[in-house]
Amino acid sequence: MSSTPSPSNSKSSPAKRPTWQRWLIKLSLWGGGLALAGLVGILLFVAVALSVAYPNLPDISDLSDYRPKLPLRVYSSDGVVIGEFGEERRSLTPIQDIPQVMKDAVLAIEDARFFSHGGVDYLGMIRAGLANLGRAKSQGASTITMQVARNVYLSTEKSYTRKIYEILLTFKLEHLLTKDQILEIYMNQIFLGNRAYGFAAASEAYFGKPLKDISIAEAAMLAGLPKAPSAYNPIINPNRARARQLYIIERMQENGFITADQAKAAKEEELQVRTGPNSGRVHAEYVAETVRQLVYNQYGDETYTRGLNVYTTLRATDQTVAYKALRKGIMDYERRQIYRGPEKFIDLPANPQEVEDAIDDALTDNPDNGDVMSAVVLEANPKRILAMRQNSETLEITGEGLRPAQSGLTDKAGPNIKIRRGALIRVAKTPKNTWEITQLPEVEGAFVALDPRDGAIRALVGGFDYAKNKFNHVTQAWRQPGSSFKPFIYSAALEKGFTPATVVNDAPLFFDAGVTGGQPWEPKNYDGNFEGPMNLRTGLKKSKNMISIRILQAIGAQYGQEWITRFGFEAEKHPAYLTMALGAGSVTPMQMATAYSVFANGGYRVNPYLVTKITDQRGKVLLDTKPPVLDESARGIDARNAFIMDSLLQEVARSGTAAKAQAMLKRPDLFGKTGTTNDSIDTWFVGFQPTLAAAVWMGYDTPKKLGDRETGGGLSLPIWINFMEYALKGVPVTEYQPPEGVVNINGEWYYNEYAKGAGVSSVGTQDPTGQPGSDGAVQVLPPPDEKKRILDLFKN
Repeated sequence: MSSTPSPSNSKSSPAKRPTWQRWLIKLSLWGGGLALAGLVGILLFVAVALSVAYPNLPDISDLSDYRPKLPLRVYSSDGVVIGEFGEERRSLTPIQDIPQVMKDAVLAIEDARFFSHGGVDYLGMIRAGLANLGRAKSQGASTITMQVARNVYLSTEKSYTRKIYEILLTFKLEHLLTKDQILEIYMNQIFLGNRAYGFAAASEAYFGKPLKDISIAEAAMLAGLPKAPSAYNPIINPNRARARQLYIIERMQENGFITADQAKAAKEEELQVRTGPNSGRVHAEYVAETVRQLVYNQYGDETYTRGLNVYTTLRATDQTVAYKALRKGIMDYERRQIYRGPEKFIDLPANPQEVEDAIDDALTDNPDNGDVMSAVVLEANPKRILAMRQNSETLEITGEGLRPAQSGLTDKAGPNIKIRRGALIRVAKTPKNTWEITQLPEVEGAFVALDPRDGAIRALVGGFDYAKNKFNHVTQAWRQPGSSFKPFIYSAALEKGFTPATVVNDAPLFFDAGVTGGQPWEPKNYDGNFEGPMNLRTGLKKSKNMISIRILQAIGAQYGQEWITRFGFEAEKHPAYLTMALGAGSVTPMQMATAYSVFANGGYRVNPYLVTKITDQRGKVLLDTKPPVLDESARGIDARNAFIMDSLLQEVARSGTAAKAQAMLKRPDLFGKTGTTNDSIDTWFVGFQPTLAAAVWMGYDTPKKLGDRETGGGLSLPIWINFMEYALKGVPVTEYQPPEGVVNINGEWYYNEYAKGAGVSSVGTQDPTGQPGSDGAVQVLPPPDEKKRILDLFKN
């Protein structure tokens, strides 16, 4: 057998070299290390001179008061983050608030001798060189101070010049700052992927938890990110991230930061990495955007870098309930609509692996919309749909789950409606945990709730989904309020001598163009029926259009227009014609909630407000808003007027068009009014409990009919009830106390001066003498004292 070495063995490996060669290599490395140390010493000696010689060397004195770019954060009143704006997601965390386990994990992998070297770790450089030569795990030689110098002031360019600058800056940092200051900057400044800068932000981004609650295993996972945030990202590359985490745990044990038992437990801990949207987050995007605009108007571009914290009046739990209630109401309506067909069709290849890739691409372009999720159809027939979601999750839809889309499963379905292989559809989970087919709604909605005692906004949802439609319907949608506007006409009538007992004729009316200011008008009641004379309480309870029109005709449209401004409405948005009685003007949901608050709080105007406090990154208070105190300067209507209107609105919620409110919530202190415009284009419910007022609106952005049988009581009221059911839990029942100047006679409330037969007795019916009154004529009986005074005048 030949002793000639094969080509593969012609070169000796490091392990097979003679002992003298290995010692020679080590001595060379030690010599090189000493030479490098000498070079560094020389650099240290001339650092000051070079600082002067190189004017481009930055001034680092500002790091003594480290202020990184911090985003604008918006909080609820109970401290929950509801919005964040800024290029960098970062939470400035003082070094004393960073848990020791996080600091240990970082030091173990990045710079174990951080507290003992002077900025440049010569021994670390030599050790790294030996380790790299010996083909062990590649080790870097940059210290934490060097990384701070590079990350804060220098580019990522790889050149000798930049390295010299880096070392010079390192020496300056070590001279200017303490070790804790340097470590604090590093742990807040470093980029860790997912738009997260600093370990506090990374803890939230990857684990959805504050840094103070982090475990050894989680700290080790995060400590692996600085080297290469994308390569070791636990969301994108879980296997590589896991391997690096295990190595860091070993390094923590080797350096004495943790015990062997702790290391073993950390390696076995199963991490819950956030892989998708935070399902537990508070959906307050419309509120956050409103706050962003307000703050930007004040602070300009500093809004996104100054680290401002804005605290709002919003209650996180109320906001979540409002968001879910509005979406449920809209989706309940959507289930009754004709199926409009799949959103798109994609070509599915024959190869199974290629199919999954094609579906993932399609679903990335058409992501889930909350609980309305995307899926691509694999098989479809009238009795079964098999579909796939992301990550190859398959689902089956059968039985009742197919009902909303039956028209798309028949043989006669058109090509754009037909559900077939490759169709991108929307699906949702049912209460029984089965799947049903659905579709993204075209209809929109709005919800706002505020405290009528001071105007603090407690919940605001500006539409079905902010990502789908950023138009804030609460503040920007000018719509007709319909019958929900009638209480303001009734309120005006109370000041003209009307009482809840005033009888008004529910009979047909016709007005020519000269009266309406436009086309001839023959109004109808919603049900098409006319019931003849009835009192005001019954007229509002049944929402009779003829009653409201006759009231406004009697008091005068001009007077009505002036009166509604007391509630915050704009006169020009409500032309002084009789159509105003049916809510033909324009309002926003915010205006309606604010206006009803006047009834709820005893007659005071409130201005809705959202921001309570603004602080900077250090906690300094820049703005502190105190709740307004309601006094006579804020009065909009008389307390007597508000009290009697509350009585009428309570009747609506007890036995009228909103009777479902008291039936479902089973408490007497509920007040409100439904609203449905002509052709059911807009539906409303606006109501209150003495501590909380809320308005709900539904309609299409481009106005069109919601459906012949759709009403405010059927669409908007259930949303209000769902919200109030939660929001009023534990809130004591509150009964309004009658103010001075009202009297109760036979169960009905009157102003003192209009009691005992005084005031307006009837409209549009016969007067007390039996003579028929003309439509709109008012039969007024003066108060007793006034009647006596007139008789005395005649006697004289």
